[in-house]
Amino acid sequence: MSMEMAKRIELEKRGRKPSEILELNLDSCRAPSIDGLTEEYSELESLSLINVGLTTLKGFPSLPKLQKLELSDNRIQSGLQNLQGCPSLTHLSLSGNKIKEIDTLRPLKNFSELKHLDLFNCEVTQLDDYREQVFELLPNLKYLDGFDKNDKEADDDEEDGEPGEDGSENDDDEEDEEDQDNEVIFANSLPSAEGAAATVSSQKKKRKSSNYDGNIEGEQLRTEFLRFEREKHEEMKEYRKRKLDILEEMLQLQRRSTMALELIATKCQSVNSP
Repeated sequence: MSMEMAKRIELEKRGRKPSEILELNLDSCRAPSIDGLTEEYSELESLSLINVGLTTLKGFPSLPKLQKLELSDNRIQSGLQNLQGCPSLTHLSLSGNKIKEIDTLRPLKNFSELKHLDLFNCEVTQLDDYREQVFELLPNLKYLDGFDKNDKEADDDEEDGEPGEDGSENDDDEEDEEDQDNEVIFANSLPSAEGAAATVSSQKKKRKSSNYDGNIEGEQLRTEFLRFEREKHEEMKEYRKRKLDILEEMLQLQRRSTMALELIATKCQSVNSP
């Protein structure tokens, strides 16, 4: 059951002070505008407002530490300037909204930290040279709809905003350290230390292979969807062109019929005249 935003915020607080909350999930609460979210949530780093029914961002509070903002599946058409109080944004999802024009995104030029932008399933993605225009408008942007300028898919940790994107931490190194610890445990508990190490190494390869296969499958699905969208766009263009051709043929036929009727009427008058 849906819940009004202000009531949902109170529920999510769980007795904490607004300044103690780092993450806030308000998905599916129903509100056409921001209600109950204030600048008191000064430490908020992640905010999710998916499928809320938002039609405007007017009244969006200043949240200086907000890094990740989910606004997917709402009815937002414009007003991104209302997010100017959130200068630390690195991830912004606007997928499934009513954004139609590149100019609507112009306020995002002021977000120097913005690296990930998602406009999937917005009408603006149907524009010619959509990706080129967005990357030109937002030169600091690294990933658009999950892919960089060269159509390379973002890693999972980069999509989720996990440490490692800036090189400060490396997930692969952590995984290697964890695997090394596992090797020691297996070596001490099994008769053959070499066999245990080989088992752990095999598991590691399988896990990485599985992740790699998943990434490939995701990229293939994404490519297939984009290809389908392009084909649909071309079919619509062809349909409209054919429709105009048919209308033109009908007009020409009507003009010829009118001329023929006028000619017959003229001949009839000449025959009937004395």
